[in-house]
Amino acid sequence: MVGPLSPPLHGAKLVSQVPIGTVFESVAQKYDVMNDAMSLGIHRLWKDSLLHVMNPQPGARLLDTAGGTGDISFRFLDYVRFQRGRRDRRAARANQTLSWQQINDSYTSTEPVQQGSRAVVCDINKEMLKVGKQRAEELGYGTDLSWVVGDAEELPFDDDQFDVYTIAFGIRNVTHIEQALQEAHRVLKPGGRFLCLEFSKVSNPLLSSLYDAYSFQVIPVLGEVIAGDWKSYQYLVESIRRFPDQETFKGMIEDSGFFRVQYFNLTGGVVAIHSGFKL
Repeated sequence: MVGPLSPPLHGAKLVSQVPIGTVFESVAQKYDVMNDAMSLGIHRLWKDSLLHVMNPQPGARLLDTAGGTGDISFRFLDYVRFQRGRRDRRAARANQTLSWQQINDSYTSTEPVQQGSRAVVCDINKEMLKVGKQRAEELGYGTDLSWVVGDAEELPFDDDQFDVYTIAFGIRNVTHIEQALQEAHRVLKPGGRFLCLEFSKVSNPLLSSLYDAYSFQVIPVLGEVIAGDWKSYQYLVESIRRFPDQETFKGMIEDSGFFRVQYFNLTGGVVAIHSGFKL
């Protein structure tokens, strides 16, 4: 099963020769509906898995590149709010048994107040960001979420700015993947984490055959019926097949300066989560 279609980030050319500037403008309004239809909703579980691997803590700052309609950023903010709430509940229970000296020490502590978590959604496609902003307003996300038009190969941010960099179903559409990886490394703080959720290579022959049949025979038809756009979803299938396998992509991440690089296959390798750290 195939999941999200993500915007080409810089000059990628389509095998099916669709003009790249119009691909995601034409599908933006139906983007989320198509994700559910193509993956039978499984893309939600893949994204949840990404957040569990990330395990962000309150105060973390996220850059979600190719963030489109905001799925990863929404999950990130929900996750850290849950973590903050759990921490506060634990502190409240602990305070019930504090000694007078501990209470006094807590008032005189010189530790800085923890700043709130923030997420920045960066995407080159304005129409996708527009849809994402509308969703954020409907879901009640406020000032802890920002939307920035930007290119993954030339990010509009200073060095050492973010604790976590994510790119979900977008890096395969970058013209120069190595350059995008180097930019990810640049904007991360020392100790920051790179996380990529992307389609990968299925190792099981039977699953691979079924996956290919579904991809090439069903996905473009769904694109035509739901979004009125056959060619954009034909591009989706073709871009997945061109993307490097798990081990090759792992090597590319390491070559960009990341350490402790590893990957986790999901759904038999239909997608994989790649992780690495900037030291």
